[in-house]
Amino acid sequence: MSSVSSSWRRIDAWLAAHAPATLAMLNPPATPDALKSLCVRLPDELSESLTCHDGLKEWTSLLPEQTPLSASGIAAHWRMRMEIAADIDGFVAVAPVGEPWWHPLWIPWAESADGNAHVIDQRPGPGQGRLGWAVHDGVGDFSDSWPGLTAYLNDVAQALYLGCGVRGMYPYLTCDGLLWWDFGTECRSINGEPLLPAPVGVGGQG
Repeated sequence: MSSVSSSWRRIDAWLAAHAPATLAMLNPPATPDALKSLCVRLPDELSESLTCHDGLKEWTSLLPEQTPLSASGIAAHWRMRMEIAADIDGFVAVAPVGEPWWHPLWIPWAESADGNAHVIDQRPGPGQGRLGWAVHDGVGDFSDSWPGLTAYLNDVAQALYLGCGVRGMYPYLTCDGLLWWDFGTECRSINGEPLLPAPVGVGGQG
């Protein structure tokens, strides 16, 4: 499996070849000082990802279902969740799922268009490092999680280079040349605008 940095290099190369408008939305690497100033301890995988790109300038469908947060965005989202959870007993696990609305050791690394956080679970135990969802109107959901950020980004890069999907979501290009992920292989439009199946690989590389 490719490392976080290797997967980002592959994703960047694919974007440069086929969706430069999306590549232009990616921020440069986070500085060491920015990472040291955070109020939460980041998993190594996430620190490595942020040293490739410090999130995006604005929301776009860069990854299936979510968009990476910047270092400052991670800290702000974590603080916001902590404050709300303290007011609504959101740290209490809810039956039958057994997960709370929020946990201090969930690190929000990305966010969906509707505000749900994709989190890295840093709680000790066999599930440490897995990815899951902290939804804004429910409890934590790890029922369909990746084992870690490395595995997730590897799957994204593989989809772009092999023409496969990421758990049912496939890459497309919008009429503006942006990368777009959607369910299934038969999507032809989004908001009335045409979608084209994304090219596979870069210069014959699979």
